[in-house]
Amino acid sequence: MFLSCQHKGRARSVASASGFTLIEILISLAILALLATMAAPVGGLVYKRAKEQDLKVALRQIREGIDAYKTAYDGGRIIKKLGASGYPPNLEILEQGVEDAQSPDRKKIYFLRKVPRDPFAESGTRAAESWGLRSYASEPEFPMRGDDVFDVYSNSGDVGLNGVPYREW
Repeated sequence: MFLSCQHKGRARSVASASGFTLIEILISLAILALLATMAAPVGGLVYKRAKEQDLKVALRQIREGIDAYKTAYDGGRIIKKLGASGYPPNLEILEQGVEDAQSPDRKKIYFLRKVPRDPFAESGTRAAESWGLRSYASEPEFPMRGDDVFDVYSNSGDVGLNGVPYREW
């Protein structure tokens, strides 16, 4: 019986000693808050870096489509027009396709499955309208729209993590 009483006493003291004090909980919350404030900027950088990667991929896809259109034009697969530069008149034509002048069935040649959207453009903007367009006749320093699409650029006024404005990518 003496052993069981001691055992019961220990059980009571262990049970009453378990749990956290108010100070321990407050210190834990303060540490969690400090970690959260340190993680927030890192999360913002990760988000921006992901959007920058999307921008690089989209620019590469569109530029490859424009180059493929120009190659097809120079190769006689697209009907040539007097005074045309050989570049597409708009971005939509890369997705919609053009008739193959060398095909007896006049099948279409497609250069993009879908025109990608500028990831830094405002929501609600159509993909083809989200880009700044530079015509063949415009200067590289002052890109302007024209009769064709020689290059595309982001309309965003932000600067990338590398210090270069998105318009210059």
